[in-house]
Amino acid sequence: MNPTRTATPLSREIRLASRPVGEPTPENFQLVTTQVPEPGEGQIVVRNTWMSVDPYMRGRMDDAPSYIPPFALGAALDGGAVGEVIASRAGSVPVGATVSHFLGWREHAVLDAAAATVADTALAPAPAYLGPLGTTGLTAYAALTRTAPVREGDVVFVSAAAGAVGSVAGQLARQLGASRVIGSAGGPRKTRTLLDAFGFDAAIDHRQGGLPEQLAQAAPDGIDVYLDAVGGDHLEAAIGAMRTGGRIAMVARSAGTTPPRRPRAPTTSSRPPPARSPCAACSSPAISTSFPNGSGRRRPGSRTALCTPSRPSSTASRTPPTPSSP
Repeated sequence: MNPTRTATPLSREIRLASRPVGEPTPENFQLVTTQVPEPGEGQIVVRNTWMSVDPYMRGRMDDAPSYIPPFALGAALDGGAVGEVIASRAGSVPVGATVSHFLGWREHAVLDAAAATVADTALAPAPAYLGPLGTTGLTAYAALTRTAPVREGDVVFVSAAAGAVGSVAGQLARQLGASRVIGSAGGPRKTRTLLDAFGFDAAIDHRQGGLPEQLAQAAPDGIDVYLDAVGGDHLEAAIGAMRTGGRIAMVARSAGTTPPRRPRAPTTSSRPPPARSPCAACSSPAISTSFPNGSGRRRPGSRTALCTPSRPSSTASRTPPTPSSP
């Protein structure tokens, strides 16, 4: 097959120059201009227009074992991205198509067409495929339907509820039959967003402290499902409020993830979880079969996540324009 191609001689990409200690700084990264290679048979060239910056990426900057390999020093970072196909040697993905893929942090990506998913921008705008219709939306959906399934009448508590996973999870919990949905976020602006934009029944500001007391006020009879994206004091408060037969889905742990780490597990003085209260981890790689075709790739037009936040996910950001000259 002869390639259909628009000239893309140069591209910029962000590389990991050194492993950060504590908060990452600009010195840990390097902006590099590279030559875009010609696509091989079955490959496409994508001009990235949106990319996702997610909390899990901080963990990948450390050289430590995890469910996903760490970023390599001197190599371009990667992550979720959406863009336009500008060259194709794959009949299944034509030039002009919008696709989602995992080679973000660069202006142009050359990849196998099988590693890209055509996005239906008539169904939802392109950034939605990095959020509600992407891996974060899939994580929320699988957590509340498979890992800790929501049942009719359940009281559901969601931590990091203003984030990419939590904001979708709260809406899905309602559609799955929850009688009351409670979210935790930091600060009055985020808690107001939970109530006004995402339809939560109650919002807890964890910056105000007293999480167990705030949760007890929001759910005086306890909770049935907890979606945990924080760990630490949030998990402790949820265990203390859990009803018999309650379920916990652990999708992330933002507490104590940036070195120097000060992890905080539930204390031994906390009330233990009631009998028959399962707690299980849930991650996107492990539940990719939740996509409709069972392959981890979404068919165009399929509706994996049924509800979309009223504004684009905060994880999505535009990639910089292509340089016009070397």
